[in-house]
Amino acid sequence: MSEKGDMFYAWTKSADIKGECGGAVISLLKYALEQKIVDVVLTVRKGYDVYDPLPVFITDPAELASCAGSLHCGTFLLPKLIKKYLNGAKDIKVAITVKGCDVKALYELAKRQQINMDNVLSIGLNCGGSVSPTVARKMIEEKYGIDPDDVVKEEIDKGQFIVMTKDGQHKGIKIDELEEEGVGRRANCQRCETKIPRQADLACGNWGVFGEKAGKATFVEICSAKGASVFDGAVNNGAIDICGPDPKGLEIRGKIETVMIKMGKKAQKSQFDELQEGRDRLTTIMNYSSRCIACRACIENCPICYCVECSTLKPHLIDQTKTPPDFMFHLIRFAHIADSCVNCGQCQELCPAEIPNALFMHAQQVELEKMFGHTPGVDMTLPVLAYAEEPEERRRLNDTGSDMIFENVFRE
Repeated sequence: MSEKGDMFYAWTKSADIKGECGGAVISLLKYALEQKIVDVVLTVRKGYDVYDPLPVFITDPAELASCAGSLHCGTFLLPKLIKKYLNGAKDIKVAITVKGCDVKALYELAKRQQINMDNVLSIGLNCGGSVSPTVARKMIEEKYGIDPDDVVKEEIDKGQFIVMTKDGQHKGIKIDELEEEGVGRRANCQRCETKIPRQADLACGNWGVFGEKAGKATFVEICSAKGASVFDGAVNNGAIDICGPDPKGLEIRGKIETVMIKMGKKAQKSQFDELQEGRDRLTTIMNYSSRCIACRACIENCPICYCVECSTLKPHLIDQTKTPPDFMFHLIRFAHIADSCVNCGQCQELCPAEIPNALFMHAQQVELEKMFGHTPGVDMTLPVLAYAEEPEERRRLNDTGSDMIFENVFRE
């Protein structure tokens, strides 16, 4: 029997699954669906091309084989789809594949009683970052000298972004080099420190698979009792085969994670320094925000935004006839979200005015974490604003079902 902290190499025993790194993740999901441990799987499938990854809900185990393989040119966040389309998993059991930002969003939504984590099985995927589809196409054409439409596969490996074409061409460029030229991974991915998502039930990836199993197995770390139960069941049921990890592989995995975390901290310092400090930072944010068209894409796609009655729609707070909106629009969002920002980048990725919203929010979250010690998305610890003591405010928020004050939390 496995338990939290155990690590394995795992690979599929099904000839029908042609997944990367041995196909263990797809086999685990298929086992969970076949055994009715879950009712539905939420994962990603390639759409028209490698720049078009699609979120999919799957109930037929046979369909999971079409979801095998990694896609780095997709920039969406999956957990909010559980809230939006599956009633927060309140009455259905869901398996979901999650990157670092996904699993942190899961926790933050669960804290706000928007997702029932008891009904969620999360399969974490190691993540070195993602590239915006439009940036990827432009980058591949200009930096690689390759027609983006000829690319059939891409991957991030050994510090390079690598593309493969229809005719077998294989070319990689160092990520550092790409990012120095303003392309490569999204800015929020560059700042990210959650590379191995251990908040999930299982953390899976190719980092640390060494020796004869390299490219043929998945490195799996057991991160919860739920994850251990599903993993053991898949082994006993013959869905996957396993062996212990190579000691050299453990060392390599640790070094990769350490290097990527250091890169994230370095990117934070560089990007936050560009914002400046104090009044200068505020001026910078106000100047960028003056481009806002109040389309509300940042609100609609943020995993922290869920209020029944959004304060930014209240006419006594924000003049709804003005474009750009009053800066109060952004101040309300900062006050509501900044302590719990998971740096998913959705507010920036989907902003038609190209305002670096995620940079503003993440910079504030880091400062609030220094002040109050709350790290969002790592466990079920309540965010800073949940500890407000004003009875009238608490009553108002409970009545609307909004913000971070939860029913029964403060009642004796």
